Amino acid sequence: MKVCKFGGSSLADAGQLTKVVDIVLADPARRIVVVSAPGKRNGGDTKVTDLLISLAEKALKGENTDRKFGEVVERYAVIADELKLGDGIVRTIESDLRDRLDQVSRLAPKEFMDLMKAAGEDNNAKLVAVAFSARGKKARYASPKDTGMILKGDFGDAQLDPDSYARLSRAFSSFDGIVVYPGFFGYTRDGKVATFPRGGSDITGSILAAAVCADVYENFTDVDSVYPCDPRIVEEVKNGEGIQTMTYREMRELAYAGFGVFNDDAVIPAVKARIPINIRNTNHPSEPGTMIQQSRRVIPGTVVGIASADGFCNIVIEKYLMNREIGFGRRILQILEDNGISYEHMPSGVDSQCVVIKEQFLPKEDERRIVNAIKAQLEPDFVTVERDLTMLMVVGEGMCYTPGMLARACLALASAGISMSMVNQGSSEVSFMLAIRSQDRDAAVKALYKAFFGREGR
Repeated sequence: MKVCKFGGSSLADAGQLTKVVDIVLADPARRIVVVSAPGKRNGGDTKVTDLLISLAEKALKGENTDRKFGEVVERYAVIADELKLGDGIVRTIESDLRDRLDQVSRLAPKEFMDLMKAAGEDNNAKLVAVAFSARGKKARYASPKDTGMILKGDFGDAQLDPDSYARLSRAFSSFDGIVVYPGFFGYTRDGKVATFPRGGSDITGSILAAAVCADVYENFTDVDSVYPCDPRIVEEVKNGEGIQTMTYREMRELAYAGFGVFNDDAVIPAVKARIPINIRNTNHPSEPGTMIQQSRRVIPGTVVGIASADGFCNIVIEKYLMNREIGFGRRILQILEDNGISYEHMPSGVDSQCVVIKEQFLPKEDERRIVNAIKAQLEPDFVTVERDLTMLMVVGEGMCYTPGMLARACLALASAGISMSMVNQGSSEVSFMLAIRSQDRDAAVKALYKAFFGREGR
């Protein structure tokens, strides 16, 4: 059995939805279809999820929601009309949205926002199920609530309750035909809608693939394969071959650092269940795409990809004889924990300690309080905060035990006149990370691509 997930670009309009139905029906093994909300139809369009967020914000402010409500319903209505699915599905979607809006006064703002955001996927799954039925195929919509997709944690950033795997496995054992399942959300134990982070439909698909022990998890998007770096930065990467195979940990590292083709959290369920992930293109379904699996043939000294992600800051703490103080690092992390801040990386020197944090978790209005707490409790010589940083990640199983890989990257950046704020290499040696100023991001990615994928890098 195959679990296949289709992203927003694959479901943006009636033409794209027709491709999805054709792809699924072309392979009888494709039994579970996970769908996102309709995405952008063109460059100037708005994703349905963004329309729903805007609609929810107006409702929370007590403003008139008629226009935004109509925009959301219209997106589904146009698809249903062009596919001749009838008015019934549109009335179902409209009624569902009204029921959600009516709960604005009964839910906390974050709970209401999750309820509204989830409407994009939930209603699209209902519509897609009708589209399969219209082609004469046995298909049904399946609700995350009825099948046992239980989430825990914060609204908008929820995680799966591990007990859900057994419930999902039992629920799908009795299904036949094609099951259309909404991505991105589940339910808390007390019955409230909770969502994964943005891009969470990838996570849903991976969870279901693990729960049913699928042969493969096919993730359909709008690229033929995963490229070694962002083609918006290095255009010539499109002229070469994409990545044919990569390992789970390579994909996890690259997705974390900005490879938008796949959500980094979505790798975990597949890894634990040893389910191969196949990234494919809805618009070119004959292309084999990129296969992500446990292991692959590796050529020593090679890199599989280069990723970059903006939006980081670095707290640099310096203190003479820091290494003599037992518990110094723990106390730094305790201060962050007490203030509800998670950290990303923590490279150190003998008398210095860096803590890399996503800027969204350390707004400038909170910075002074955190710095003052560090000064009061740790008595450092200096504390500085560097903002507007980009993290560059160079990844490849072929880097393991290969001398000079980090030196090659540093030389490439130095030759391009780019200075580094931090260097951090993972213990697995499958990746290393470089922090630079965000303004140098494009130049840095181009320099690294030339060093590792240009003629001199091969």
